[in-house]
Amino acid sequence: MDLKQIEYILKIAEEKNITHAAEKLFITQSALNQQLLKLEKELGCPLFYRSRTDWRPTPAGEIYLDAARQILILKKNAYDQIHDLTEYQKNTIRIGFTPGRGIDMFSQVYPKFHEHFSQTRIEPNELSVRQQQDLLLSGDLDLGFMTLLPKQERTGLSYQTITEEELLLAVPSRLASILSLPNSSSGSLPVCDLTILKEEPFVLIQKKSTARDLVDSLFETAGFAPQILFETANNQTILSMIRAEICCGILPAYYVDHTRRDVTYYRLPSHPVWNITAACRKDAYITKAAKEFISLAADYFNCI
Repeated sequence: MDLKQIEYILKIAEEKNITHAAEKLFITQSALNQQLLKLEKELGCPLFYRSRTDWRPTPAGEIYLDAARQILILKKNAYDQIHDLTEYQKNTIRIGFTPGRGIDMFSQVYPKFHEHFSQTRIEPNELSVRQQQDLLLSGDLDLGFMTLLPKQERTGLSYQTITEEELLLAVPSRLASILSLPNSSSGSLPVCDLTILKEEPFVLIQKKSTARDLVDSLFETAGFAPQILFETANNQTILSMIRAEICCGILPAYYVDHTRRDVTYYRLPSHPVWNITAACRKDAYITKAAKEFISLAADYFNCI
């Protein structure tokens, strides 16, 4: 297999359109089509079902694409090992992180990383957990930072736990006062049972979030279905709604701001937690630069 040809075919599959693929590859559509036809002639079968708007791989195309991805992963592993051996830094690390806390982490970690690996290019990607998992498995992402429950882990990926984080109940302070909810003592957060708030509306993280299974289990244990005002992908949105005294919510401890007085936080009786992790393919070679980035990210998350 020709590596350049492999990249061409993978780009067609990614874009699902030969015109768009040619534009991304900075070659003419005619040149790209010739490469595809040459390969299909060599193999004796078509690799794509053609249409004006959607190019889908044939069964033979699926086999080729799977092998092509594996070849590029093997190439990258070999190059990364050689670069580490020769202390060559001019390589790229494609890093994924979740919206919100992820960009905060990256903003703090990247300047420190750049001091030690100034020639290593970091390609940041703001992605959901599931998007990161898919791209890690396909070889299109090298390193991902995500929050997970153990049962949500994916086959083929390796996870390094950076720290453990508790999920907390957040209530408008005025509502906490009206309901005479427990007060904090000695600077620690008080414990509050969810059932006290069964008549109150909640804004929850959306169903496709990895946190949602844990959140739903908390209400199931409490014995009631919450009144869900709406669902969102952004924890900051939940916090804004609570500050506006519109609802209650459940948030990761990362989002607690003790300097504000408009939201009161509580621990839940079961003390639910999940893990902040660094993830990569199980067969991936982790470079010295990637290990350094993981170490700096761990320092960041353990200090907040």
